[in-house]
Amino acid sequence: MPTFSMPYTFARSQELFQRAQQSIAAGVNSGIRKMEAPVPLYFARGSGPNLWDVDGNHYLDFQLGQGALLYGHAPAGMGEAIAEQARLGTHWAAQCELEIEVAERIQRMLPSAELVRFNNSATEVVTAAFRLARAHTGRKLILRFEGHYHGWADEGLVGFANPIATWTDEENPARTHPSKGVIPEVLDQFVVARWNDVAHLRRLVERYRGQLAAIVFEPVLCNTCCLEPVDGLLAAIRELCDRDGMLMISDETITGFRFGAACAQGYYGYKADLTVLGKAVGGGTPFAALAGTRAAMAKILSGEVVHAGTLNGNPLCLAASKWCLDEVLAQGPLFPAATQALGRRLMAGLVELAREHGVPLRPQGPGLIFHAVMLKPGAAEGAVVDYRDYVRRHDAPRWAHLRRCLLEEGVRAIERGLWSISTTHTAADIDEALRRARAAFGRHAATWRAPA
Repeated sequence: MPTFSMPYTFARSQELFQRAQQSIAAGVNSGIRKMEAPVPLYFARGSGPNLWDVDGNHYLDFQLGQGALLYGHAPAGMGEAIAEQARLGTHWAAQCELEIEVAERIQRMLPSAELVRFNNSATEVVTAAFRLARAHTGRKLILRFEGHYHGWADEGLVGFANPIATWTDEENPARTHPSKGVIPEVLDQFVVARWNDVAHLRRLVERYRGQLAAIVFEPVLCNTCCLEPVDGLLAAIRELCDRDGMLMISDETITGFRFGAACAQGYYGYKADLTVLGKAVGGGTPFAALAGTRAAMAKILSGEVVHAGTLNGNPLCLAASKWCLDEVLAQGPLFPAATQALGRRLMAGLVELAREHGVPLRPQGPGLIFHAVMLKPGAAEGAVVDYRDYVRRHDAPRWAHLRRCLLEEGVRAIERGLWSISTTHTAADIDEALRRARAAFGRHAATWRAPA
């Protein structure tokens, strides 16, 4: 029988979670946080790629605040920028020069960003983008893709995670919603397509021609596995939008700036009409932006579309965003090559550990971000290509078991299987993560039992 190091324990987090349930609904402030096993963790501090919880456990962090911390934890320069602004004022509900400086940086970096508006979350920005698209075209329907996530509001989750029971019509994916309390009519405002199927997309657009206001998508599907677009898909979306007068909405909440100064649009070579920016644009502060062409933003300019918010353009968040964008610019034209190389090194190391321990783990993604696909018994090899393929082939319970083993050895990834690389990770950090992961893989291989 193999012997293993003593895994981390989480007594203080358990105690705090029990206490939280007496005052916070369900004990957490975002439902997904309850997924963490054995308990939603409480953290004390972070630095670069390192994180420490309230039990004193140290982690090499690849969760990175759900991907927001492209620059690592607690970067000194950003902390100083926020502190300096806090001494001047935290909120005015009015204008400050910082908002112009941030908007000008986004214009400089993202070619499709002719004009910018700020919000506090990407969910708000998606809502604004949909409103603009409908006003711009006079049409009500938005085409979106199965498995793509566009915020937690009523419109953002339509068709996100269609249950297997709804897969009876391959040509017309369902418009389900995972939450109760949604206005029923919202579901009728969407058309759902399958990701990475260009022919299917063209058929749906043709069927609803003249009724579609926009096509919205994650350029890399990061909320269900990590699925890059197949050749020709993004070009087809651009072509169809131009042909039919629809707006192309690129939801770069996760990919924005992680894929370089020009975001995924620069990386894959396309230009959107509207772009949703979140996470890395604020470096962990509650900050998001809607960027678009002047034509697509026209209804905001005219006042025909309402876009408002008391805390929009908050100076503390603007100070953070200015620092973040300057960090990306300072990396120069070679960014994100070094970060991508580290991610691919980590992926290769995980593949080798999986092979050594007989674990069917198959990481996939561009390296800047990737997903740990865990194949079900008998599942086919090869890259996962869409939401349904992922659901059919990914062994979520087995991944959850390995993820907990990794956590107990101080390697932290997002619960659903996504790994992110920060600009502060080094080759030494990757090697240390793989050293720790070796013990986790060994424990997982020895203790995993499939559910009966």
